[in-house]
Parts: sequence; C-alpha cells; structure tokens
Amino acid sequence: MSRPIFFVGMPGAGKSTIGRKLAATLHVPFFDLDEYLEEKEGSAIRQIFSSHGEVYFREIEARSLRALATQAPGSVIATGGGAPCFHNSMAYMNQHGTTVYLKAPITVLLERLTGHGREQRPLVAGKSTEEIKQFLTETLAKRKQFYETAHITYQNLTRERDVTDLCHLIARLETTC
Repeated sequence: MSRPIFFVGMPGAGKSTIGRKLAATLHVPFFDLDEYLEEKEGSAIRQIFSSHGEVYFREIEARSLRALATQAPGSVIATGGGAPCFHNSMAYMNQHGTTVYLKAPITVLLERLTGHGREQRPLVAGKSTEEIKQFLTETLAKRKQFYETAHITYQNLTRERDVTDLCHLIARLETTC
C-alpha cells in the first residue's frame, strides 16, 4: 500500500476506532489527525478552537492533513469530521489516497456523542442531547456532499465491526486504480 487511506465522516462515526482496526489488520501505521494536530500545536483541539477560533483551526488542520499524508503515505488516517469540508481537502484526499466515508445514522451518532467524552469534542461540548441532535442533523446536511464523494461508503452501526470486508473493498479498489 503506497497511498494513505483516509477515513471521513461525522463525529462519532467511528473513524478512529475502525481506522485503528484496519491499520492493525493491514499492518500499517495509524494516525488520528486530531491527535497529530494536538501534538504539533501543543494544546487540545477544544483549546485551539477557544483561543484561535474555527477559521484558524481549519487552516492548520488542512496543512496538517497534507503534511501527514506526505510523511506517512502507506498509512491509515482518521480525519476530523469537518476536515473534508474545508480548503479543498476532500479533493486532495481523493486524489492522493483512498477515501472511506464511515456512514452512521443520526440515532447512532447521537448515542455515541452523548456518552463519555462529550466535553472533549468542541462542537458538542456543553450542549444538551436535543442540541446535539440538531447539530448533527444540520451539520450532516452540509457535510454529506463532501463525504459522499469518497471512494468507498462503509455503513458503521456497531463498535465491534469486523474490517475484513473493508480490507477486501480497499484491495479491490487499489488494484483497479
């Protein structure tokens, strides 16, 4: 595998969870773009948002995405939920790697985002369950046009998903490209 595999999708879709499983199965490195950004910036995503705002965050996110893809071409990269929607990043990922849209219904996303770790996610921190549901509905309506351009759409309804079928899809796609 010489090109990165990028996971895109809404917060709570399982990009990091499935990405780690896929990387382990393929015996390649895994990177979480948010974790990479936090290490590079020396502060948490929520602190970057509150100190510098979303515009600044999206700029460094796009630069970091490109840097990571260049530094680790044979890897699996889980992007942040909004990463594909800014600075032509989805087109970049489609051109330079294999993209996988992890698709999950709003009900599944809501269940995942209202549990443990809610405050670590800057776009849902401090919101009620109803506010998070509204955020998810509105945000997905805006983002799905980007997500749906991914090479593969992969339905993720459970945290215990076997990635064997996804490995086969990716292998088939890479041999036809």
